[in-house]
Amino acid sequence: MNLFFTIASLFFIGSVLGWVMELIYRRFISEENPERKWINPGFCKGPYLPMYGCGLCVLYFFTKFESLNILNNVYWNRVIFLFVMILSMTIIEYIGGIVSLKIFKVRLWDYRNNWGNIQGIICPKYTLIWAVLVIVYFFIHSYILCLLKWLSVNFVFKLVMGLFFVIFIIDIIYSAWIRIYKRKKSSFDDDRLID
Repeated sequence: MNLFFTIASLFFIGSVLGWVMELIYRRFISEENPERKWINPGFCKGPYLPMYGCGLCVLYFFTKFESLNILNNVYWNRVIFLFVMILSMTIIEYIGGIVSLKIFKVRLWDYRNNWGNIQGIICPKYTLIWAVLVIVYFFIHSYILCLLKWLSVNFVFKLVMGLFFVIFIIDIIYSAWIRIYKRKKSSFDDDRLID
């Protein structure tokens, strides 16, 4: 199984599963949604969150260094390894939040009411949730690779994944264009009001 297929598959699986988890979280658990409405959690129109796809790919790369011994103690090596993986997921969340705020002027999530938040983008509460997801991934990583090996010979999966990426790229371009167009239009309207 080649590296490109593995990374593309992990991005696909992570993006879709992340969207499903966020959709369920926002519908049933989040305090920000007292009406319990279904809310699309992403920037795009489709059922995927690229941040989770990128995160799953980063976790995959980190597992390549699992055998690296920083300390002589195997237990503490694993603790450090998991800590770095958790920190990397929080950094990915921070970068995604900054990009959505600074480039597209959209706040996709808001942690400003949570203790210890940084710019309302990351906070200890959600870093703890990343920790749980990282630990779960750490234990199921080998099973995911077995699944990917099985899927790598499945033509239908490759077809679905190819369609996903075509739709995903179109959706990213369309969503970015809409955000930029709305921002330009609103600033144009504001300029007209000033005149």
